[in-house]
Amino acid sequence: MSVKKEESGKRSIQVEVEVPGTPEEVWEAIATGPGISCWFTRTEMEGGEGDQISFDMGGGMQPAGKVTKWDPPRSFAGESKPFGPEAPTVGVEWFVESRSGDTCVVRVVHSLFADTDDWDKELESIEQGWPGFFGILRVYLEHFRGRPCSILRVLQPSAGTQTSVWERLMDGLGLAGVAEGASWTSAAGAAPLAGVVAQRFEGEHPKAVVRLTEPGPGVALLNTFTMAGSVFVGFALYLYGDDAAETVERDQGPWQAWIQEQFAAVSP
Repeated sequence: MSVKKEESGKRSIQVEVEVPGTPEEVWEAIATGPGISCWFTRTEMEGGEGDQISFDMGGGMQPAGKVTKWDPPRSFAGESKPFGPEAPTVGVEWFVESRSGDTCVVRVVHSLFADTDDWDKELESIEQGWPGFFGILRVYLEHFRGRPCSILRVLQPSAGTQTSVWERLMDGLGLAGVAEGASWTSAAGAAPLAGVVAQRFEGEHPKAVVRLTEPGPGVALLNTFTMAGSVFVGFALYLYGDDAAETVERDQGPWQAWIQEQFAAVSP
């Protein structure tokens, strides 16, 4: 992963994924508030040039932006200041390219203009986060497209390195060593979890995407990441169906308590 730098001062990163669905079906998932809320985060978006977009990332983080280009079902663009009011404006472009066999490539490009490398790490952090969310998008489009969604999310600062915290999370849930495509049932936790491991990302930025059967149909995204100098545990369940909201309301508190108990909190 690296930041592309141009003589004009433009710096950008690009991430893409191939997903099932027609361009119209994929557009519904990536360019509408209800669609984005089913695989990324709770989002308000009307659609159309000049529209405002608002994201609820949890933990009080609510970045916002506006649409600057709108060309359904092929592309749209927007801009925001995700790194703070004094930081450069970041542009984001989304593209949907049809492939044979009812699949599409989704590509996202983030860019900014700067004279120094001061914001490169922030661009890289965006780049590192997309593979996990794109894993959810792929599972959502293949198995749960069009179903109502509710999200259970816990963000917990923890003592230790990113690697050591990841190992503790995997050991605590019984996911250590479980390969992609293998069935899994949680070894511990606040409530039963079970499913099939869809993707694993090891190394410096570890993540696991699991297609769930318990506590209901859905997807789990488990990861660790560094933000503002602290290591965080990321635990998110995307549950689908008419009972999803009730399940999230029931399990949010117990999972919050379990993760706080397992991972010593430090000041973020």
